[in-house]
Amino acid sequence: MQPILETKNLTKVFFRGSLLARDRIVAVDNVSFKMYRGEVFTLAGESGCGKSTTARMILGFEQPTSGEIIYENRDEKWNPRVWYTQRIQAVFQNPFETFNPLRQVEGYLFETVRNYKLAASRADSERLVDEKLRAVGLSYAEVAGRYPSEFSGGQLQRISIARSLLVDPSVLIADEPVSMVDASLRMSIVNLFKRLRDDLNMGILYITHDLATAYYLGGRIAIMFRGNIMEMGPVHEVLMTPRHPYTHLLRECIPEADPDRKWQGRISIAETEQEEYLRQGCKFAGRCPHVMDICKIKVPENYMVDGIQVKCHLYSDQKIVEEVS
Repeated sequence: MQPILETKNLTKVFFRGSLLARDRIVAVDNVSFKMYRGEVFTLAGESGCGKSTTARMILGFEQPTSGEIIYENRDEKWNPRVWYTQRIQAVFQNPFETFNPLRQVEGYLFETVRNYKLAASRADSERLVDEKLRAVGLSYAEVAGRYPSEFSGGQLQRISIARSLLVDPSVLIADEPVSMVDASLRMSIVNLFKRLRDDLNMGILYITHDLATAYYLGGRIAIMFRGNIMEMGPVHEVLMTPRHPYTHLLRECIPEADPDRKWQGRISIAETEQEEYLRQGCKFAGRCPHVMDICKIKVPENYMVDGIQVKCHLYSDQKIVEEVS
């Protein structure tokens, strides 16, 4: 099956500091993955792991430093202007920032219809808007004449999704789409993504730090840490039987750590983030309970372990991954 979206060695470098004393931060480091129609592919990890930067490059908000982004046709060059408006759409974290509080919500929907010439008349526009709103569990009658403050966060997120569906995208990028929604409404949004995947045969790139929703959505998952994919494979395999120590940490981590458990040390991301990005060898070496001397000097290869791609020296006796599947 041909992938609908593929990244090859996608890399983004930022520089921090003055001209004479600058740190080179590799925010996304040779990230490669494929996603297909009718599947959810999740990028997961803690804040600052590079998952949102990866999405911003796919959407054209950031220019890659190196690497390739390939949409459907391997001969087609990366063109974010075409992709974002016609093929790839996005839903972002905070639905309250998507809409101007002084503007009626329906105006955004009809503006999209006009901009992309999706309907010939006002009646056709209303039918199209109503169709997409019904796809997310709402209707035009429920939205017409109302302002953002008259909707809940969950309703606004649904309207954002309906707006993205107006152009019939083949890929939907959902960047932390439920983190700002009330806990009681999160599963309704997650269930909506499952339905869109199945009913529209859409590829969904789901970006999250919430492993529970990732597990519920199924599909495949890539666990990221400091710009690197540490583990990648079917979500149930990766989360139920993690191979990489960092995936173990994500699963075992709780707010109040037990000092007797090696997986649960109190680590401040703010204190360690820059140090980890600048670390030689494995980025996770400073936290890993299985760290070896080689981890501190050499970046591990990607190894295939029982069908799971793992970036860890613990598996150096396994076959090196030559091409991401």
